[in-house]
Amino acid sequence: MTTEGDYAFMAQALRLAERGLYTTDPNPRVGCLLVRNGAVIAEGWHRRAGGLHAERVALAAAGAAARGATAFVTLEPCCHHGRTPPCTEALVEAGVARVVAATQDPNPLVAGKGLQALRARGVAVEVGVLEGQARALNPGFVKRMSQGRPYVRCKLAASLDGRTAMASGESKWISSEASRRDVHRLRARSSAILTGIGTVLADDPSLTVRLPTAELPGMGQDGPVRQPLRVVVDSRLRFPIAARMLSLPGRTLIACSDGDPAHRARLEAAGAGVRTLSGSGGWIDLASLLRHLADEEVNEVLVEAGPTLAGAFLRGGLADEVVLYLAPHLMGDRARDLFHLPGLERMRDRIGLEVTDVRMVGPDLRILARPVVGEAPGGQG
Repeated sequence: MTTEGDYAFMAQALRLAERGLYTTDPNPRVGCLLVRNGAVIAEGWHRRAGGLHAERVALAAAGAAARGATAFVTLEPCCHHGRTPPCTEALVEAGVARVVAATQDPNPLVAGKGLQALRARGVAVEVGVLEGQARALNPGFVKRMSQGRPYVRCKLAASLDGRTAMASGESKWISSEASRRDVHRLRARSSAILTGIGTVLADDPSLTVRLPTAELPGMGQDGPVRQPLRVVVDSRLRFPIAARMLSLPGRTLIACSDGDPAHRARLEAAGAGVRTLSGSGGWIDLASLLRHLADEEVNEVLVEAGPTLAGAFLRGGLADEVVLYLAPHLMGDRARDLFHLPGLERMRDRIGLEVTDVRMVGPDLRILARPVVGEAPGGQG
């Protein structure tokens, strides 16, 4: 039976799991708390793929004291051999009497089997304590395992009148330094950063995380920051061989539908990955691209693109979240819009948004919203 104390202990386990926000990819962020006689005896969190899972970290810290304890775990313990042995076996061998899991693991290799294995060995099991918070901590892992797609955030910065660049194309800087640092934290938690060829040709962006490890909780100060995969939607393969991102740490993937084979060979020789994904009318099929990224174990995608590509994600029902930074200035009616959304002629055509969070980031207003739209095919490039 779940008690009030169970919720308090699970909240602590979730805070532990948050320490892996920037480091566990492509694995989920997981925390574990061992409690005996109402007192915490050990804790653990998963730091990085290939490393010990949260349960094993906590069990190692507890030693013999784990016998008879309750384990509060933010995700169902694994029951299969992957990069590490099953955590269910470790919990049983340590003599843990009860396991409280926040949520079932969406991974088909587990998906309730871990809880069944524990019950079969005499361990009391409960599941569903703070489940919403646990799933919200791993939106990309949950979506990839359950739907075969990563979780997609569209990040945009605009003036209060909804403009993203002057008519000339000048856009540096719309938002404040505080907002730009916040964006780098979004990049750091993402598996991939996605943009369009128009942005590459106009701005030659780096698309890297440029924050010291000390500013990323859980990273510590040992080693470089993990750089997300850079993805460029480039239907006609116009990507310049001298683009800055090819000389930077991390991988670059170019998605095209056509292009000069010789240029493709040059890009691949320079270190880029090139993937052909045809769609209707020569455009990239964005849904196919997302499925390909899921196959590459990409959990969370941050879209940093112009109004055409951002609009395509919204129109196609492929954006899970919009992150909008509104700066306190006006740029006028000749400046460029946030989204290119042709075909919205009547009020019934509009795309609804559910605002989930509003807060100040420096002088800017940051709005988080989820599109209220059904799934639909879409493409762009």
